[in-house]
Amino acid sequence: MKKNIIFLLAIVLSVTSCSLKNDTDQDQQTYKSLWHLINVSGGVSGVNDSFSLGTIVWSFNETTLKLTIENDNTDDTKQDGWDSGTYDYLLDQTDSRDFLTISGTEVGELIFTSENNMIINENEKSTGTAADGLIYTLQRTLVAE
Repeated sequence: MKKNIIFLLAIVLSVTSCSLKNDTDQDQQTYKSLWHLINVSGGVSGVNDSFSLGTIVWSFNETTLKLTIENDNTDDTKQDGWDSGTYDYLLDQTDSRDFLTISGTEVGELIFTSENNMIINENEKSTGTAADGLIYTLQRTLVAE
């Protein structure tokens, strides 16, 4: 009787193609972080320009150290940072603080206020404190790849 049950179980498993192997590794979705510039503030003139999600999008490629910016702002009266294009970038850590350099020029301190919010403060440099710089606020969204 035991042989019949084992034989029947073997047939059922082979017919239904059941597998005891865990296939979850193959089904995992990967995501890409997109950083949306939502506000630029500060400077000598007291800038305070806001942008809706999708207007100015930054994408950091950590493998190639390239930053791609898609800047669709058409309002020339607003301070929006960099034009659309691909730029080299570096992150430099000094005294446990991160500083962003774009195309060979240090922009400022990179601060994560939460998992999905980042500030680039031009007033804080690796060499010390500056004055009248801009503060860029970016918000992250995830896009399935």
